[in-house]
Amino acid sequence: MTGKIIGSIIVITALIAGGAIYYLQLYAFYDEVSATGTGDVQATLLVTQEPEPILYDNFRGIDANSSPIRYRACFTTTMSLPMMSETYVPYEDAEPLVAPGWFDCFDAEEIGAALEAGEALAFLGRKNIHYGIDRVVAVMPDGRGFVWHQINDCGEIVFDGRPAPDYCPPKPEGQ
Repeated sequence: MTGKIIGSIIVITALIAGGAIYYLQLYAFYDEVSATGTGDVQATLLVTQEPEPILYDNFRGIDANSSPIRYRACFTTTMSLPMMSETYVPYEDAEPLVAPGWFDCFDAEEIGAALEAGEALAFLGRKNIHYGIDRVVAVMPDGRGFVWHQINDCGEIVFDGRPAPDYCPPKPEGQ
């Protein structure tokens, strides 16, 4: 009898812990990002190498303080892909990260497939938005756009514990 009680307590505790972990990973740490109308969607200009706001509408975004790569956003734009490719810095090796299932406007698999097929284009939003992290903007031919944070080359090296190469900016104090 005692074994059944102890077994039941272990199973109930495991279910509660599993439910708490699931909730914390998918809901608790994320906050909605409110559109400011100016800096929400930016792309880096080819000419100046500086980020500039692009035309957008229907912005939805989420972010979390627990990690610099949890940022995701969706928007629409009337800008054409040919015009954007002549204006903004392309982003090589863009790999969208999976968003929580409840943030349904951001489908990383669809975005990744469109980027691989050359249907969508990715641009540098802002280099080193956090040290070693770039903001990436991708746009589909139908005007749907997506934003996420991605670890850049310097971030991969430094986050692995190796010294930063000469071409990387110095790591900020306290990080």
